[in-house]
Amino acid sequence: QVRLVESGGGLVQPGGSLRLSCAASGSIFGFNTMGWYRQAPGKERELVARITTANTGTYADSVKGRFTISRDKNTVYLQMNSLKPEDTAVYYCRFEAIVPGLYWGQGTQVTVSS
Repeated sequence: QVRLVESGGGLVQPGGSLRLSCAASGSIFGFNTMGWYRQAPGKERELVARITTANTGTYADSVKGRFTISRDKNTVYLQMNSLKPEDTAVYYCRFEAIVPGLYWGQGTQVTVSS
């Protein structure tokens, strides 16, 4: 079992910044990937960014150059700059490893609006 605790969502004006955090605890061994996905109303959940234990990062084209993912052991951070209204969504943390499997956080709302 893996527990994911997210924090950092909120309301921000266009052009502003937010930082999301997700701390994983529990049965964590060896190589894993942690990341952030988001789901806007009426849309499917989509990848925002993910990072492996080797610090290899992957980004969605829509956030490249604006968002930065990083990790410190089993805590992953998403620094979001130059936020746009279209970034508004529920952001979910995801943990994935061969063992113990795939886990999702509870989600945190990010709203970009003036």
